[in-house]
Amino acid sequence: MSIIRKIFKKSRSEEDGIFFTDIQKILGFKPIEISYYKKAFIHRSTSKIDTKGNPINYERLEFLGDSMLSSIIAAYLFDKAPAGDEGYLTKMRSKIVSREHLNELGRDLNLVQFLDSKVPIQHFGENIHGNLFESLVGAIYLDRGYTYCEKFIQKRVIVPYVDIAKLEGKVISYKSLLIEWCQKEKKTFHFDVFEDNDSSGERLFGVKFSIDDKVIAKARATSKKKAEEKASQRAYFAFQDKIDKK
Repeated sequence: MSIIRKIFKKSRSEEDGIFFTDIQKILGFKPIEISYYKKAFIHRSTSKIDTKGNPINYERLEFLGDSMLSSIIAAYLFDKAPAGDEGYLTKMRSKIVSREHLNELGRDLNLVQFLDSKVPIQHFGENIHGNLFESLVGAIYLDRGYTYCEKFIQKRVIVPYVDIAKLEGKVISYKSLLIEWCQKEKKTFHFDVFEDNDSSGERLFGVKFSIDDKVIAKARATSKKKAEEKASQRAYFAFQDKIDKK
């Protein structure tokens, strides 16, 4: 073996060892098949494929992790909220596994440090954090099975973040809440969306939220969805006393 090949092999081995150690700290247990975890951080922009021509990236693991997370949280709520009906349990699960919360989990664990991508990290939106968290859960399931998956979610999600009493009062979507209230109160409402670029040239969207033809709140954001949600949140606080009575 040439000197160059020996150096390359050693550097790759050291790199894998560092990755193994860092992942073990996050998991709280030793991985068995490290390749699952490495795949959990490969972005599709790398265009990697296996020997059969199948893409190698985290998207399938993300799908699996999402299902496992949902299942484990559902079982937890079923046990901890015996009086909750199907609607209550579904709503509570949605609050725990909301995109906002998953992004927070991924950010807290700094999972983007492991991302293998040809796209600069700063070009990703917030959802990359939640996507990586879900793919990590998928990797855990493939590597160690349901029991270890449950242990990880218990440690990283349920114990530090899940407080049923607080979650009962947590709003998932201010837009949905406002729409539901307006419909119950038979009030007309609409979102007026328009492009509203800032002085630096960044593309932004402006939103005016109106109730009964009166503008209640305005907001700007980098997407229509975010701008509508921000405007809805401001409108909610303007009508909070009336809404919370319902």
